[in-house]
Amino acid sequence: MKYLTKNTKKIWWGLKSFGAIHYYGNPSKKLKVIGVTGTSGKTTTATLLYKIAMALGYKTGLIGTVENLIAGEKIATNAKGPSTTPDSVTLTKLFSKMLESGCEYVFMEVSSHALDQNRVAGVNFVGGIFTNLTQDHFDYHKNFENYFTAKKKFFNMLPARAFALTNADSVYGLKMLKGIKANPFSYGFLGEESKVHFHGEIKKLDFHGLDLLFNQIEVESKLLGKFNAYNLLAVWSACSLLGFDMSKVNKVLESVTPPSSRFEYFISKKGVIGVVDYAHKPDALENVISTARGIVEEAHKGGRVISVFGCSGDKDPLKRPIMGKIGANLSDFAIFTSDNPRSEEPANILEQMKPDLSPEEIKKIKIIVDRDEAIREVSKIAKENDIVLLMGKGHETYQDIKGVKYPWSEMDRLKKALQ
Repeated sequence: MKYLTKNTKKIWWGLKSFGAIHYYGNPSKKLKVIGVTGTSGKTTTATLLYKIAMALGYKTGLIGTVENLIAGEKIATNAKGPSTTPDSVTLTKLFSKMLESGCEYVFMEVSSHALDQNRVAGVNFVGGIFTNLTQDHFDYHKNFENYFTAKKKFFNMLPARAFALTNADSVYGLKMLKGIKANPFSYGFLGEESKVHFHGEIKKLDFHGLDLLFNQIEVESKLLGKFNAYNLLAVWSACSLLGFDMSKVNKVLESVTPPSSRFEYFISKKGVIGVVDYAHKPDALENVISTARGIVEEAHKGGRVISVFGCSGDKDPLKRPIMGKIGANLSDFAIFTSDNPRSEEPANILEQMKPDLSPEEIKKIKIIVDRDEAIREVSKIAKENDIVLLMGKGHETYQDIKGVKYPWSEMDRLKKALQ
């Protein structure tokens, strides 16, 4: 209680150092904070918005899974362990730094855990974006109803002056808008153009990128895949709602790159395409493999899609057979391997990925517990025009095994194996 003096200035600085600005002089009230929630696409959507705002000359902050940035500077946090959305004290300190640095906009990922635990209570959002909702985090939420309720909490908390932008093509998209105070908007590719505020159409999709129509305006991007078309439409829609110069936005989108390890690729000397992606949940896995499949059919005829992935330990075991089925079914060949087994036995996790596989799919998979060995094995199998997908860890710099975090780099190891 030493900060409770009669001097208002001392009270202010005491609260600031104590991490309680949410309750006295909330710094987010002076920032335009836009939150992005959903199962997949949060990182890409928030990062692209950050990059666009920066390119347009606005000082901007980013708070997300991969990194926290203030106008180009990477900011370390005191958060305990990796977290999509920091705890409220860390979040307040980040907002304060962004405000002191002259930031006008902040784009941040808002996770279901953060919403359920009230980590973003008191944040003054001017806009919210919903990407999609598929199975994830059932180890925490237990079922879809609880998971949806956590996400819906974000839209319920948006003030009347904010915008609420949702993916109308998602089963849960329009449900997010029910009973909210904020101004509702929707985007989508399916259905009639008149049914959504922002309508998209894919004109071309190949290994060179995407040619799109957004509200009949031509937009080009180097990003790959249908899932990125949705991310781009969400970003484009948000930029329009924020009043950005859309002719400049369209120009930036032509050259903007995705976040690290989001379908990040290279081509080896023998013509194998190596891809690293953070996909670690069923819908993301399906999106990445389907994108690779489309590329092979369009531009690399005769090539195969070879997937290398696993499932995390101590997290939602219900995902394991689903992911095993997706990987074996959509790939020409798949290697099941370790992905942060944590306290569990890796071999047990991999066995739990097999129950739903048909005899034909069983023939298309191989189980290699050691991830390094799995990467070396795929380098022996892959040939020219094949696409090798290394999925699950993405940007992470460690492999978590029995309480020890071993140094790790997906891209470095895949390049070393394939070159």
